[in-house]
Amino acid sequence: MNKPTRYGAIAFSAATARRQHSGGGFTVHGRRMAHGADIGEPEELEPPVAGLIRAADSFYLATVTGSGWPYIQHRGGPPGFVHVLDAATIAWAEYPGNNQFVTLGNLDTDDRVALFFIDYPTRTRVKIFGRAEVVERADDPELLDRLLTTSAGPIDARSDRAFVVRIEAFDRNCTKNITPRYRTEWIQDYARAGRAPLEAEIDRLRQHNAELEAEIARLRSPS
Repeated sequence: MNKPTRYGAIAFSAATARRQHSGGGFTVHGRRMAHGADIGEPEELEPPVAGLIRAADSFYLATVTGSGWPYIQHRGGPPGFVHVLDAATIAWAEYPGNNQFVTLGNLDTDDRVALFFIDYPTRTRVKIFGRAEVVERADDPELLDRLLTTSAGPIDARSDRAFVVRIEAFDRNCTKNITPRYRTEWIQDYARAGRAPLEAEIDRLRQHNAELEAEIARLRSPS
């Protein structure tokens, strides 16, 4: 990648470049930095990244406060609660929270967001920069109804608004220092698959034992 990228233009500053020079990373990452007015084109999701997002049951969302501080929150739901509307747009229904409305207030004055997704079994992480739009149910009820449905069926939750994020850039990190974790239903599925041959053998032996008992009873009965 020999030209600036939108991710590099957003994430890599002059201070970042100095650190990359001192740490030996500039030869790899420096070419992605902005060159004058060239900040790269908005990036579209690659199929593996889109698939990771669709399968996610949680992610982290960062906004910018009025005083310039980063503010991060967790978002979670059933797998599929984050929808990939197209290669450059993702969306999800907002569930009721603690009514602080910090994220919503931040977006009223600054639409920039950062999202962080992790797929723990494969230790894959994706960072996304984007611009978020808040869509109220009254303005687009069909969108909210669509976002409250996954391939497994309707989501049992109430939502008054949706977040629609237009992606500016994304980056996949290495897998270093991520501890693999697995959802409960995955572990249950693996356990069932592992027990299946043993349970089949137990069923066969039970059937064989019943046949032997029937044969013994027949032999003992008066002719």
